[in-house]
Amino acid sequence: MQRPPTSPLEADVAAALSWWRGAGVDAVFADEPSAWLADPEAEIPAQEVFRTKASAAKPVVAEPSIGGEQASWPQDLDAFRSWWLSEPSLDEGGLSPRVAPTGEAGADLMILVPMPEEADRDSLLSGPEGQLLEGFLAAAGIATDKVYRASVLPRHTPLADWAQIERQGMGALLAHHVWIARPKRLLVLGRNILPLCGHDPAQGTQKLRSFNHEGGRVPALFTFGLGRLHENWQARARLWKEWLEWTETDAWREAAD
Repeated sequence: MQRPPTSPLEADVAAALSWWRGAGVDAVFADEPSAWLADPEAEIPAQEVFRTKASAAKPVVAEPSIGGEQASWPQDLDAFRSWWLSEPSLDEGGLSPRVAPTGEAGADLMILVPMPEEADRDSLLSGPEGQLLEGFLAAAGIATDKVYRASVLPRHTPLADWAQIERQGMGALLAHHVWIARPKRLLVLGRNILPLCGHDPAQGTQKLRSFNHEGGRVPALFTFGLGRLHENWQARARLWKEWLEWTETDAWREAAD
């Protein structure tokens, strides 16, 4: 038998409980869980639990730098070619072999592509994309021995993670490569290369007319990759128009100044 309330507040509480009991409510529910059986003195605040779980998660490990220490990078093309084929930090391996850049330092034109073709073995751009490029060079009146061919990646890598490649410092290595190649002009074929040049691909390439490297900058034309050019005649027509505008005016000379 319940004792009668001894104060007005106790009477009000008893009346409220009686009303809810009469309505069929015999338990209290809350959105937040409560450890009723836990020792109050040993209870850990929720934020501390979250912090503990977060600290127990996999630690953040700094991504390895592509090419290793910059001070150890080769300073001439002959040494760079050998290093390009053997340096472990350049990539994580693959089924296709590494392919070295070809050409001489100081070439009239350096052509840069994202990666070698799938069938490339002994030389860069030896497949259908390379044949398309040869046709373009012939139409432009540029001799093969006046061209330096290079790729951003050392081997054919279809599922390359370009965001990771950028984070690992490929942009700095690319700038070093252009610096030791010392071309008079640079043709960049592939939008994946733009972020490595410090450029947002969403902004387009209309006003991008130079490539910055360690020793300054070189006049550059940025356009579609060879795969897109091979498949789309409109892309080829646009490249040709941009090429004529770039080479038949002083645009590339102004970029070099």
